[in-house]
Amino acid sequence: MPATLGELSIGEVRAHLLSREGVRLRMGRFVAGIRSNLPAVADGLSELYHDYPLADAQAFCDYPVEVTAGGPLRRLVRPQAIFRFEGMQPFKPLPGNQAVAMLEWGLNWVFTNHAQHYLIIHAAVLERDGFGLIMAAPPGSGKSTLCAALALRGWRLLSDELAMIGLDDGLLMPLPRPVSLKNQSIDIVRQLPGQPVIGPIAHDTAKGTVAHMRAPRASVEAALTPVQPRWILFPQFAAGHALDIEAHGKAHTFMQLVSNSFNYPRLGVTGFEAMGRLVDGCDGYTARYGSLDQIVPALESICTRSA
Repeated sequence: MPATLGELSIGEVRAHLLSREGVRLRMGRFVAGIRSNLPAVADGLSELYHDYPLADAQAFCDYPVEVTAGGPLRRLVRPQAIFRFEGMQPFKPLPGNQAVAMLEWGLNWVFTNHAQHYLIIHAAVLERDGFGLIMAAPPGSGKSTLCAALALRGWRLLSDELAMIGLDDGLLMPLPRPVSLKNQSIDIVRQLPGQPVIGPIAHDTAKGTVAHMRAPRASVEAALTPVQPRWILFPQFAAGHALDIEAHGKAHTFMQLVSNSFNYPRLGVTGFEAMGRLVDGCDGYTARYGSLDQIVPALESICTRSA
């Protein structure tokens, strides 16, 4: 059996997607079983998940998902893409040309709502010199663009969307997947050094124009190696803004992380204790900046100095 998805031809990928088991990809410690009858999903998977290990049919599938076309008439008039998880349909259908984006959003939803043995924070996570940087911010803060820029400069990508902190050991569990880019960020990242691979572009989505950058191969290959968190950053991009990095105390950092957490209330005392240990072991900062040329070298300096 091929070791990675990239060793399959596009015809083989399409055949696997139509099979009962689907394409079973190892994403960190999880196995996602993906089924689809949409050629666009096969093309997107082949491009974005080229380096991901394949799990055999006997391996336990943690998360079986589907992105399929609507009924026969819908395939001819205004084709749709429908996401399902274990037979459930948690979202309304989207236009068929948004199928790859829908798969990525659906996987985010699955991990966020079902990996409850981790404290999960909406954040990009990267590793440098053995320590983890957590960048927590709401949509529109420039988090993913900054994440892509750092990953292309050799930082190890753990996740673009989800910081997953072990409840027992406090370590960051890698879940490297494609980096989500929106609108102007697509062209900005496309022009960065490091040979980024950009997948299919979906226009007119609820988030505007959306595409994804392939995770670096080295990050995928290191997806089973957890990381000790060391820095917490709340990035705020504003065009034309001068660089301003401010250190924060533990209480402020704690409350900011709580506001960006997906499952902190659900975990109760366990979540409180896990968040406390995380904040105690990290330095917290807010960074306001107007360009990647400002923030990237500043972050590399901070993380080298305080490692």
